[in-house]
Amino acid sequence: MKKYVLDLIVTENIRLHDQYVLLKLTHDDQLPPMLPGQFAELRVDNSPATFLRRPISIHYVSCEKNEVWFLIQLVGDGTRQLATLRSGDLLNVLLPLGNGFTVSSGIKGKAPLLVGGGVGTAPLLFLGAEMVRSGGRPSFLLGARSAKDLLQLELFRALGKLYATTDDGSFGERGFVTQHSVLQQEHFSMIYCCGPRPMMVAVARYAKRNGIECEVSLENRMACGLGACLCCVEDTVDGRMCVCREGPVFNIKKLVWQI
Repeated sequence: MKKYVLDLIVTENIRLHDQYVLLKLTHDDQLPPMLPGQFAELRVDNSPATFLRRPISIHYVSCEKNEVWFLIQLVGDGTRQLATLRSGDLLNVLLPLGNGFTVSSGIKGKAPLLVGGGVGTAPLLFLGAEMVRSGGRPSFLLGARSAKDLLQLELFRALGKLYATTDDGSFGERGFVTQHSVLQQEHFSMIYCCGPRPMMVAVARYAKRNGIECEVSLENRMACGLGACLCCVEDTVDGRMCVCREGPVFNIKKLVWQI
């Protein structure tokens, strides 16, 4: 897909949590086409300690409002500077980057499971919305440390069934996502996953054991987003690949994981 460098206009900056903000941005012209699972590189201005753009998953695209959303976890100087943006500010963005999730025309009537942990829930909102538009019936299984760390539950509930686990049992079932009872009670046609690598490996093992196709979105460190710097390479059955260019979404059959 063609890539664009655009000065987007901030329409809203919503603090969802002490560690997360939701940025909504628009453009005077129509935004370019984007796919669930793709990402963008956001330029950070006014931060002397930040030299590189920040790779952020595309969280949601509203065609009606001509908006693109980014869910940003505040982990360093760069993301904390992005969190200071106000309505009307400009943000320079390179997008869309990478390859997204597979949403086939045969999704109608199917029941896929979308599994996310932490900020890994970000690409699943856009993915779930696209599945609903295509006639799919997605379910979401979200994991977090505690109830306060589960974000935007009402938006996920509007798209499909919602299941959750928390480490402390304050919401949903206590434990990891792979321990949720729904995995023993229902059969899913496909699994899509994004989150911490140990969680994705565990989900991949479950999918392989049960003969379910599974795609994961890797979160390797991506500096350029174009495959030039080689800092995000991942071992695959076809050799080493740049996650930013060949991914970030991979079918688990392509990954050299011990599953």
